[in-house]
Amino acid sequence: MAEPDPYRVLGVSKDASEAEIKRAFRKKARQFHPDRNPGDAGAEAKFKQVQAAHEKIGSAEARREFDQQQQMANMFGSGMRGGGFGNMGGGFEDVLGQMFSGGMRGNMGGNPFASGRENINQPRPRRAKGSDIRVSIDLTVAEAERGGSFSFTFKRLKPNSMGTMEPKTVTMKTNLKPGVKHGTIKRMKGQGHDHPEGESGDVLLTVRIDAGEGRYWDGDTLVQEVYTEFSTLMLGGKVKITLPSGKEGMLSVSPNTRVGDRRRMSGAGIQGGDLDLEFVMLEVEDLTNEQKTALEELRKTGL
Repeated sequence: MAEPDPYRVLGVSKDASEAEIKRAFRKKARQFHPDRNPGDAGAEAKFKQVQAAHEKIGSAEARREFDQQQQMANMFGSGMRGGGFGNMGGGFEDVLGQMFSGGMRGNMGGNPFASGRENINQPRPRRAKGSDIRVSIDLTVAEAERGGSFSFTFKRLKPNSMGTMEPKTVTMKTNLKPGVKHGTIKRMKGQGHDHPEGESGDVLLTVRIDAGEGRYWDGDTLVQEVYTEFSTLMLGGKVKITLPSGKEGMLSVSPNTRVGDRRRMSGAGIQGGDLDLEFVMLEVEDLTNEQKTALEELRKTGL
């Protein structure tokens, strides 16, 4: 049985920053912790699943290893057994076909007995090329605003002394302009997987900017969670917020606001982008006796 996707388990996107993953892990671990769910076998199983997901993508090194293993697995498909490269089964040509665009020359494909004369009027095949590599780099807001030179590490298939392909760890540096945006993709030609008989693929580097505590990216949109008491959501009122700039203020909450409702503030996000304020109900860890009594009275009214 295939293991669950750790990104899906933690409820984050594949381009989430390291800080977002850590926040999601803490939230999920607190939600399903055995101390909060005594005797609940289902919650215990989910808690273990959350822990396992965090082990796979909770650190930059572990996440890089997991992401690149997934890329390799997707590239090789069923030809990749046990996570290794040395036992590729009988479909080696198919494996190479998945890995390298443009295919292989010689007897690796097509009719091995066809002469060049028979194919003289055929369109000239495109030059074989290795697969691209997708990697990400995490930056703080200050680093993104400042720009500069940054290092990142990934695995690249290269030929060894025996002429066969094997993964090698590569560290590269890249220069990013000041004010680089979240989600920016930078292409580095010829730095992807090598091809045994053609040119190398490219590296596609995605920039991820840590949105900060209580914030996350929804595509290109910066979202800030606004924790609001249930009574304020239902009756309306005001709640204190701190914008990414550090500016504080009171946000008006309309009556009958629903969890997940958003309000946009133009220009209030990172680097002058827009900011979506998303209402989240404030969870109470321990109720006071007064709160319990009030809730009992509310229950009698149907709330």
